[in-house]
Amino acid sequence: MPSITRPARQTDYALMPRECPLVIDNGAFSFRIGWAGEVEPRFVFRNGVHKLRHKASGDTVNVIGDFDHGLMKFFESGRSNFRSAFDGNVVYQFEYMEYILDYAFERMGAEEQVGHPILMTECLCNPNQSRSKMAELLFETYDIPSIAFGIDAAFSYNYNQQIGNCDDDGLVVYSGHNTSHVIPVLRGEPVMEACCRTNIGGSHITEYMNKLLLLQYPYHRDSITLEKVEELKKEHCYVAEDYSSELQIFQKASKEAEEKTRYWQLPWVPPPQEKVITEEELARKAAIKEKQGQRLREMAAAKRSSKIAELESEVEGFEQLLQQLDYLDEPQADLFSTENGFGSRQEIESALAKSMTSLRKLKGEPTEVEKEKEEVAMEERYPLINIPNSMLTSEQIKEKKRQLFLKTTSEGRAKAKQKRQEEELQRERENQQDEERRLENPELYLEQLRAKQAELAAKVEQRKRLKVNGFPRTNNNVTVTGGVGRGERLNAAQRERMRLLTTAAFDRGKGEDTFGQKDEDWQLYKKMSKDNDDDDDDTPDQDEAELARLNARLQELDPTFLLPSNDIMGSQPTLEVQQPRPLTAEDFRITLGVERFRCPEILFQPHMIGIDQAGLDEMVGISARRLPSHIANAVMDGTILLTGGTSLLPGLDARLQAEIQKIRPLGSTVRLVRASDPLLDAWRGASNYASSSLFTGYSFTRQDFMEKGEDWLRKYKLRYSFGA
Repeated sequence: MPSITRPARQTDYALMPRECPLVIDNGAFSFRIGWAGEVEPRFVFRNGVHKLRHKASGDTVNVIGDFDHGLMKFFESGRSNFRSAFDGNVVYQFEYMEYILDYAFERMGAEEQVGHPILMTECLCNPNQSRSKMAELLFETYDIPSIAFGIDAAFSYNYNQQIGNCDDDGLVVYSGHNTSHVIPVLRGEPVMEACCRTNIGGSHITEYMNKLLLLQYPYHRDSITLEKVEELKKEHCYVAEDYSSELQIFQKASKEAEEKTRYWQLPWVPPPQEKVITEEELARKAAIKEKQGQRLREMAAAKRSSKIAELESEVEGFEQLLQQLDYLDEPQADLFSTENGFGSRQEIESALAKSMTSLRKLKGEPTEVEKEKEEVAMEERYPLINIPNSMLTSEQIKEKKRQLFLKTTSEGRAKAKQKRQEEELQRERENQQDEERRLENPELYLEQLRAKQAELAAKVEQRKRLKVNGFPRTNNNVTVTGGVGRGERLNAAQRERMRLLTTAAFDRGKGEDTFGQKDEDWQLYKKMSKDNDDDDDDTPDQDEAELARLNARLQELDPTFLLPSNDIMGSQPTLEVQQPRPLTAEDFRITLGVERFRCPEILFQPHMIGIDQAGLDEMVGISARRLPSHIANAVMDGTILLTGGTSLLPGLDARLQAEIQKIRPLGSTVRLVRASDPLLDAWRGASNYASSSLFTGYSFTRQDFMEKGEDWLRKYKLRYSFGA
């Protein structure tokens, strides 16, 4: 909604005479209140209640009327917090109606009780229950002396008749917020028996336009609110003179369509532009990176040299200690070892062995296993291994088997550990040599790396292709690559196994199955398990690991290198993920083209939004047919008044006149006029009526309501012509 400040409270309420009526135009969209005889109402505000929650206290507060942004900043506002007292154009929520009346009377200056007569507008053919509830609310709550009800469209026609805009006979076409209706007028009085009503109004245009915009721009849901769409409707919508022709203009995308298109620019902040990195900048960063890498390598080399010197010093110290121990007897040697922090000579030798191992590892030399010491340690740990079983008891034999198992396991672990250490040293030497080659000639090194990667990738791809398609086979002197069964995808070793199994099964299947009774039968299994699959060895895994290492190395050194696709066969197309493009101002621009006239078209074609009712032009014909022919001719030859808030749409009067002209006899003239002020003419007509002598005669008091009740209200009918 637009930002509207809260209206100031009136100060002349006490100066008004008690007989001066209050005039209320209770519309579904706007509430207008003022004093009888005045030209303008004192207050006009949105007829609804905003149920808001205070941000600090959490209390629910009812705010009446339009938004005041200075006040709304203290409350949590949602999309569905607006409450209306109307269902269509009939008041049915009198709790909200009481909030609205409290606010209106308080702004007018009333303290507790109103104490003034009231003239209130109501909808056409208002149900008696709604009229009775409204009278009860006004009498019981506000202590008014009397009240009168009148139709807003009839008051609007009456006012335009007074200013010379309408004839005595005519037709009122009223299009409001929730409904539209047509009322024939004969000698200044509405003919209720011939009126026509349809459930189409300005709110339906707003909702239809809101749905169209949300379908087209779902990512701007927070900005496309009903309040904003209401503003767009009032500013840009119009009624097309010929709906089909107008659609063709936009279908052709002509220059005229571009001129009729309107745009709504949402707030947009351009993203910061990314700085373009030049080749000089890339080269400078690469040089800095290389310099940093060289510095790190120098630091690592210095640290390694320092560690080697430290270990060499330790080895030399341990050797000197051992030499000094050679010249001492046992008691002196033990004392000497204790003084130097060792318990015995063996601890010094063990420390010397560890230091020498670490030194060889740093220098890249293979570590030597001292077999003699290990053998001595093995004999000490496993004393029963070399003793014959004949010299052992049964328990010792079991212990000997356990020691044999432990010795075999420990030897296997030691060999595996030694192998890993040797492989690690070998990798370190290869990496060091590889880095030296790269530093000598980076371009040649990169070229050789690419060639090696391409060769290995082709090899791995060929192996995978053969696994999928099968090995080449000859069929009628034609080499065919592609398998139709599992046998064609087997290598030589697998085919040999299958041949042996087939032969054994064929030979044994002729008679009794005696396979396994002879020793040579088991040689078949040995032959089958010998020379495992060529593809089951470590070569493919090693090739793939080496290929992965080369790919990682190329990605590190070559920024233009791209990893190959995983789709070896190339049969399945790769799905390219679309990169998100930066948002521009056009992404935050709402275009209003065909929506400008498509949404108001529901006034003439309600079926566009699923309402099976008549449009405005059909309603005029229906209302005329409900009158006698001589009265219908008088009404249609009179003035057709277009009023109501929705009648402000540009082009509605010209379109309605053209449509009515189609249902009139040939040569007939149609005089259609728009109300002087479609929004306020109903209140002004009611104000003039309340200041006249007719108001007293057609109003009823609280005593009348209590005595006569709803039956009397059902027969209540106001007379509008002043000349009566």
